[in-house]
Amino acid sequence: MSRNISPLILIGFLLLAVTVCAQDQQLESAKKKIKAGDYSGAKTELSKLLDSNAKNKTAYRLRGEARMGLEDFYGAIADLTFAIELDSTFAEAYWYRGEAKAVLADDESAILDFNKAIQFNPKYADAFTSRGFAKYNLEDLAGAYFDFSKALELGPPDADKFFNRGVVKAELGEYISAIDDYTKAIELDKTDVSLFNYRGVAYYNIGDFDKAIADYDAALKLEQKDPLIYENRALAKSAKEDFKGALEDYNKAIELNAEDPETYNLRGVVKFSMEDQDGAIQDYTKAIELDPTNPVYYDNRALSRAEKQDYQGAIEDYTSSIELYPTDPETFYQRGLVKLQMGNKYDACLDFKTADELGSDEAKAALKKNCK
Repeated sequence: MSRNISPLILIGFLLLAVTVCAQDQQLESAKKKIKAGDYSGAKTELSKLLDSNAKNKTAYRLRGEARMGLEDFYGAIADLTFAIELDSTFAEAYWYRGEAKAVLADDESAILDFNKAIQFNPKYADAFTSRGFAKYNLEDLAGAYFDFSKALELGPPDADKFFNRGVVKAELGEYISAIDDYTKAIELDKTDVSLFNYRGVAYYNIGDFDKAIADYDAALKLEQKDPLIYENRALAKSAKEDFKGALEDYNKAIELNAEDPETYNLRGVVKFSMEDQDGAIQDYTKAIELDPTNPVYYDNRALSRAEKQDYQGAIEDYTSSIELYPTDPETFYQRGLVKLQMGNKYDACLDFKTADELGSDEAKAALKKNCK
């Protein structure tokens, strides 16, 4: 028995096929524009497609990505939400929406989206990586460690994945294991300055200053204008008591960034170690000018002033430090020592007593010796 197909039905099928084919071509065109960075063009093309078919979930997903490229993150979230309403299992849409929320610093809500993306696609490595960053931002280091490890497990392995996990390991105090991850990252990408710099910091933290310096040297061969690398190398050189080398690195760091108070403070510490008290005082003074709220800078200048027997100046600095941080026993103890050198035993004992009450064993001993 034969069946005759109505010409009208056949035309309808043909029109539907043509429409679907045209929409597929528009989607592919939009994808190419997004890949090329033409986010505005992609958004325009996708908007036209959605005008003709408001239920195309892929178009909403892609327009959400285009909006993200245009830094319209709220608009992106709206589009991605439409895509999810059309398909509640759309893992990719959840991931992109989570990414948009993360940019807006809504990490808790982003994690909920990444959870959904992983629920509907358990092998979604990018979702594990993104969730790891969100957990890291929320100081859930154990959670970030798990997610970055899972992303590595799912593969493919790349330098960024090893680096991400290495950073978390380092913050957890697992420096040797962090070095292993940084090393694997370097094997995959020998051109990334941050990999050498971070591994250098890990080596510094386990006391292997020579390897730390070697990594900072490698980093500086790739990038000569990052003041932080010079500062890090200076710290390692200081730890080896190579004060001249440290001073040269701090000079370079300041040449590249003259507005960082901590670099002046650290250079002052090196000058103090080299017995250049005038130079140290000059650096501490500059640090204070840039940041008058850090009590450490006043403490350090006080030490140099005391070395120069400028006891009144030292007391003024310790007093400023105490005003900023009134619960540090060491500052009261040091101020007491200066007062004792000035022959002001009564006030010195008051400072020792306060330091003792704040928990200083040295002050307790000073009280017994000097304040009977």
